[in-house]
Amino acid sequence: MKENRLTIQINKPIGEVFEFSTNPQNTSKWFSSIAEEETSDWPIKLGTIYRNRGETGDWNECVVSDLKENEVFELSSKKTPYHVRYTYKDLGGGKTELEYYEWMDEGELDGVVGQETLDKLKEIMEL
Repeated sequence: MKENRLTIQINKPIGEVFEFSTNPQNTSKWFSSIAEEETSDWPIKLGTIYRNRGETGDWNECVVSDLKENEVFELSSKKTPYHVRYTYKDLGGGKTELEYYEWMDEGELDGVVGQETLDKLKEIMEL
């Protein structure tokens, strides 16, 4: 599989969803494969480095390659042709649609993210 696209509706305003999902202190709460995450800058900006440690203890680095507040947040791996883009859409009435899209420029995705990850984000945010 070269790409993976998932969508979910979260019953929270777009600003809250954007802030929560881009904050590295929250990532391990909803992303089970990430034990810890940190950034080189806060608040984030184009060029910010995200470092995360997976369950195996290995650290990975990605750079913020596209960023528009409450619209798009994209990371590109520094070592592989991997990318992930979060796209946010205001549905009105305090509801947000979040699209999670990951892809490889070449090769195959390894360990794709499943819908259960976005379901966990929704569950945490709507508590």
